[in-house]
Amino acid sequence: MLNIQLATKYARAIFELAQEENNLDGYDKDLGKIQSDVFDIPDAVKFFQNPLVPHQAKKDLLKKAFDGEISDTTMNFLMLLVDKSRIGIFSEIYEIFTALKNTAQGILVADVTYAFPLSKTQETQLTKKLAAVTGRKVKIRKHEDKSILGGLIVTIGDKRIDGSAAGRLRSLKSSMTVNA
Repeated sequence: MLNIQLATKYARAIFELAQEENNLDGYDKDLGKIQSDVFDIPDAVKFFQNPLVPHQAKKDLLKKAFDGEISDTTMNFLMLLVDKSRIGIFSEIYEIFTALKNTAQGILVADVTYAFPLSKTQETQLTKKLAAVTGRKVKIRKHEDKSILGGLIVTIGDKRIDGSAAGRLRSLKSSMTVNA
């Protein structure tokens, strides 16, 4: 609970800065690069969350990894997180920042679960269809789950559309049980 409150505080701060500079997409790109290059790697997360690792070692690693690849402001933000011993909640900060950015830009996030990856054409068609249905810009967040057997499950907010083979089989089983 405390981590979410802290993450929200830092995410809101970097979000407001990005808004002031009219550069939400630039900050999102920087923060996304940091997330994918460092915080999507479990061993790296352990390193940054370890209180026995000196702050300077964490700073040096971040500077080597991202010097010239992210903005100075984003780098300063990372250094602040290290100094305040908050770098361990970077993933939460990034997630909240992304949600704030999407809300500010009127983007809906659709969670799409599939058994087999979508082709670019299928993904584009799905995005267009969801945008037409919702009347808003839609961004797809993809999840692979072989247990759905085929088809898609689309979740936008509290709405869920289950077009999966597993969902259809459950529905068929349910209807057969009721009729029996």
